[in-house]
Amino acid sequence: MSYENFTPLQLDAIREVGNIGAGNAATALSQLLSKKIDMTVPHINILPFDEIFSGIAGEEIVFGVLIRVLGDTPGNILFVFEKETAINMIEVLTGVKEDDLSEMGHSVISEVGNIISAAFMNAIARFTNLTIIPSVPAVTYDMLGAILSTTFIESGQFDEFVLDMETLFLQDNTKISGHFYYIPMPGSLERILNSIGVM
Repeated sequence: MSYENFTPLQLDAIREVGNIGAGNAATALSQLLSKKIDMTVPHINILPFDEIFSGIAGEEIVFGVLIRVLGDTPGNILFVFEKETAINMIEVLTGVKEDDLSEMGHSVISEVGNIISAAFMNAIARFTNLTIIPSVPAVTYDMLGAILSTTFIESGQFDEFVLDMETLFLQDNTKISGHFYYIPMPGSLERILNSIGVM
């Protein structure tokens, strides 16, 4: 089924699944940083592949934590944030202020992404009764456009239309992390929708 053919009811169901996962992830981030973290309602984007970068600063250099989703609903989770956010997170968690990320800093960022993504996937697994397993996270520091392009292509989403689920985490009404993306492989969303009876 092409993403462009999803009905409003199906899109609402996908948004609710994302809301449950992202809410759990925001709670995990709040507990990890000992700070109140809010989130935006997940935004569902269905658009032509060559337009996925419109409206974003594709040349901005950012940190990305990529985690492959295995099991019943394969795909990718991508947690993207600016260097300043990464440095602040490391300082909160280790007490060490770094100008450039050390090996320890990369490990901290990897673990932050791992905890948040696991919280997201565990919530969806409980809601859908599907088996969802995270891979070991990979940390990259590159242009946002390059990270997004690689992530979409690795998810098998290089057809005419693609889907991403985008959430923004906020601390004191300012963005904390850039973006959190769940990018399912073709067929994964259909399994999720089947599990909750709206397919």
